Amino acid sequence: MSEAIIQTTKLTKEFIRDEFHVVALKDVNLEIAKGEFVALMGPSGSGKSTLLHLIAAMDRPTGGEIRVLGHALRELNDRQIAHWRNENVGFIFQQFNLIPVLSALENVELPLKLTNLRKSERIEHATTALKLVGLGDRLHHLPRQLSGGQEQRVAMARAIVTDPSLILADEPTGNLDATSALEVLTILGRLNKEFGKTVVMVTHDPHAAQFATKMHHLEKGELTN
Repeated sequence: MSEAIIQTTKLTKEFIRDEFHVVALKDVNLEIAKGEFVALMGPSGSGKSTLLHLIAAMDRPTGGEIRVLGHALRELNDRQIAHWRNENVGFIFQQFNLIPVLSALENVELPLKLTNLRKSERIEHATTALKLVGLGDRLHHLPRQLSGGQEQRVAMARAIVTDPSLILADEPTGNLDATSALEVLTILGRLNKEFGKTVVMVTHDPHAAQFATKMHHLEKGELTN
């Protein structure tokens, strides 16, 4: 049986703003094994993106425990978390989050600037990542010169350029047409099957979820299965 690389125990996240108190996650117990492709499903406001952000240590839980890749995330300080995330996690956003004035190659190179690689090595790694997502002929294009699907593939290349163990995708096909969405999902499936990456994808789309090997459903901050 594969080792669990993500484990949560009674994981809870609450937001308190003025007089509003929102429980985004409540007592979530979850295990995700190495090499799985997991879809986190649920309606808007179900807590699935909140859970993904906690797995990425982009936010901190209110209660409970979370261990990812052998680290108890609540015990790490901000500097340790930043280092851990850059080494281990590739995050794909729905909105792409590319820097408009940088080329595809420069956008993908960005995470490598936090490493000890030389400039030539960073360019080589970034080029390889872009070729992997089918954009070897778009290295020097700016985001505005690319289609939405191509922008998302640049974002995917940026997420995998550090060779992370864990790939997290938050509604990666939410802003794409059907053809571009299929391209993105196919690449995620390939990263999982051919390269052994553990993939956790938030989606509300049953078609996208079919690419996963396992599904978990959330309703009002609780796992329902």
